[in-house]
Amino acid sequence: MVTAFIIGCEIGFWVFVIAGLFCRYILKRKKLGAGLLLMTPVVDLALLIATLLDLRSGAVATFVHGIAAVYIGVSIAYGHRMIRWADERFAYRFANGPAPVKKPKTGPAHARHERIGWLLHLLAWLIGCAMLYVIILVVDDKSRTDALFNMIRYWSMILGIDFLISFSYTLFPRGSKETM
Repeated sequence: MVTAFIIGCEIGFWVFVIAGLFCRYILKRKKLGAGLLLMTPVVDLALLIATLLDLRSGAVATFVHGIAAVYIGVSIAYGHRMIRWADERFAYRFANGPAPVKKPKTGPAHARHERIGWLLHLLAWLIGCAMLYVIILVVDDKSRTDALFNMIRYWSMILGIDFLISFSYTLFPRGSKETM
């Protein structure tokens, strides 16, 4: 059940984003568009409630329950950036907006972009791990929450690897092809 709900929440997130942008740029209803865009956090709240209810009803936590917390952390940390990304492209395509700015591929600007990406990953990790710990405390049964502890361990390793990669560009900036 939780797996389908996570998939539904991801679909719901993008449905609200596209509907909001459609109302903003195609229908010229900016307030309605903003209202639809503001519904995206409600999707996260629904997922959190569904996960907690599933575990409170006696389910044993699985990898999928951990993914729900990861999804919420990522959605909160990266949500504004994802919506802005979609908004820039929608405005360019349907409202004669400026062309979206491409991310830097070389030099200090690229290194800075990578560091900011890692900081957002750290924020997602903090939010997701906080949710995992809250769920572990609410369920209060170690035998049913081992998968959530494992999720924290795995995600921490991924965060560490991402740190090494992201900050390596600060020490060893990517050069342009012409300088190679």
